[in-house]
Amino acid sequence: MKLISYVAIIVFFITPRSSYSFDKIGHRVCADIAQHLLSDKSQKKINELLGSETMAEASTYVDEMRSNPDEFWQKKSTAFHYVTVPDDTTYLKVGAPKQGDAMTALTHYSTVLLDTKAQHDDQVLALKFIIHIIADLHQPLHVGNGNDRGGNDVKIKNFGHFTNLHHVLDTELIDSQKLSYTEWSDWLRRKISQQEITLWSHSTPLDWIAESKEIRLKIYPKSQKIGWDYQYQNLPIIKKRMEQAGVRIASYLNGLFDKS
Repeated sequence: MKLISYVAIIVFFITPRSSYSFDKIGHRVCADIAQHLLSDKSQKKINELLGSETMAEASTYVDEMRSNPDEFWQKKSTAFHYVTVPDDTTYLKVGAPKQGDAMTALTHYSTVLLDTKAQHDDQVLALKFIIHIIADLHQPLHVGNGNDRGGNDVKIKNFGHFTNLHHVLDTELIDSQKLSYTEWSDWLRRKISQQEITLWSHSTPLDWIAESKEIRLKIYPKSQKIGWDYQYQNLPIIKKRMEQAGVRIASYLNGLFDKS
């Protein structure tokens, strides 16, 4: 009986947990980049909604609420972190599932954010979902192929330890640099040109999904064992996706608040 217990404990620690989105650092980086690119009108509105809370703080809220026992967080909201697009099709062709997905949630919460009759708390939640979802759609494995739970079922060894591909893309590539989210944001923001801001801002959620799908097709490793080569090839991709997500969170919110 003791042996079974010990085995269970060992399995718990060596089995990688499922990942749902850019981890805390990644989300905070995207949100902090965005906060520096908001229009005055957007910043004023966001301050009214978040108070002293920064967008970086708000960016991880919907992940943190996954432990809330409420049915909304345990069942309904889990589908709002990703979309599914098989290799041989597009999002427009496959559409959203019955339970919804990141695209339907983004549309819904954008409507709530602009609804002058909506409750304050509902608008705050809508803003937090929008910040989070846009970053999620820039993580390539959040545009899943429908076969491996966004890479969570792809078991690999990264620098000798057991993990899964989703966790590598979400967390391990970012954490490998030993930077705080503010260091990441500062370093990346200084490298974004005005031309890139303009180009990336003129895009739609369907474009972000198509980009992530294209990247997804290239990031599956050929070997179960990965290390320096994989990091060298894919860390620049994750950096760019965080830059693009930051720019587009700001652009999306500026566009919404300009309409209001």
